[in-house]
Amino acid sequence: MSYKSIYISIILAVLLVSGFSMKQDTKNSSYTLISTTSTYTAGDMVSLDFNFEGSADVFMYCSNSYGSVIIQPTVGNTLKFEIPKSITDKSGTINWELHATSKLSSGQILIQPKSEINKLETYIGPPSIEAGGTDYTMLVAIPTDELDNPLVDSTKVVVKHQFLDDHKDDDIYTKHGFTYKNLFSYEQTGRMLINSESLDLNSKEFDVNVVPAIPTNFTISADRIHNYADGNQITTFRTSVIKDRYNNTVSDGTFVSFIIINSDGNIEETSGATIDGIATAKLLHPDHEEQWAIKAYIEGMANSETINIKFEQAVTDFEVSFSDSNRMITVGPLQSFMDQYIPDGLRVVLTITKDGAIENQIIEQSVDGYVKFILNKDRYTKGQYDLKIEAAGITKSFENTSYE
Repeated sequence: MSYKSIYISIILAVLLVSGFSMKQDTKNSSYTLISTTSTYTAGDMVSLDFNFEGSADVFMYCSNSYGSVIIQPTVGNTLKFEIPKSITDKSGTINWELHATSKLSSGQILIQPKSEINKLETYIGPPSIEAGGTDYTMLVAIPTDELDNPLVDSTKVVVKHQFLDDHKDDDIYTKHGFTYKNLFSYEQTGRMLINSESLDLNSKEFDVNVVPAIPTNFTISADRIHNYADGNQITTFRTSVIKDRYNNTVSDGTFVSFIIINSDGNIEETSGATIDGIATAKLLHPDHEEQWAIKAYIEGMANSETINIKFEQAVTDFEVSFSDSNRMITVGPLQSFMDQYIPDGLRVVLTITKDGAIENQIIEQSVDGYVKFILNKDRYTKGQYDLKIEAAGITKSFENTSYE
């Protein structure tokens, strides 16, 4: 049994319980449709009239895509069934059935939309597309009447769009109540302005951004004040103007990673985002002689060639002096490539070993060209220690240093 039949059976049962009893003499009654109109315009008053002989205890079941309703007749010389506006305001097909204890007759009524347009519903997306002519945005237009019914099929809609110096109008026609148009990108980037028109009614203006396509490979450079490994100055990495295959500059904010591999094979990374197609990133100089191999990536899309830069040793030597029974160790002066004191912050490491085992490792940073280590008596008791001092890639060792 279909859902429709089940629904009608339930309604019949409810009507019987509520006192709307169907008299058995409907079996001997006759009902003839006298209404001749089967097509109406949305909003019209719609009624179905029947000549009848016998019982008037009948009802009409009406349904369309918006819902269903049970109608009782107005009884006179004829049976008059007035279909409510909640049904007749919507375009489409209304199915009706005349019922007593069973279905007596059935038919259809066609409701057509009004011919005058009231609103042009327009939707568009996505709001940004990739340059190159393969990506597109879709415009969907639905011209409707004042009762929100889509107008009849084959209603003309004009889609207008403007991009840079290009302006086009395209005629499209509705089918199943709506129409659509695919608007493809151009090879240049910019903003596409779009609107639609139907029966002299215009939609609002829409805009779609045509953004650059996938970046292509690029070059990089490294800028620095000097090439000495002073642990203080900064090297700036910079890309060329990054473009797509159509020569469009990539969008601002495109993320670029710079991978740096030093001479020991260790990897560092710095990054930057493009502004006007150029990305920059910075990295502090090493504090000892070093060579870097640098390559930049836009992940999964493009990369640069590898460039190499070399840093010369800035500090070539330093002095270490002991005082206060060897418990104060002074490192310095730490002088750079012009014999100037190294800028504050150079890392100096003191490793203390006793009987072949590392007791401690102390890290200090230079201030005014010097670093001082003080070895507390409580921590480092009487005995002999091996000391190793590392700074700027230089290592100095002092074995069997005695402490009282």
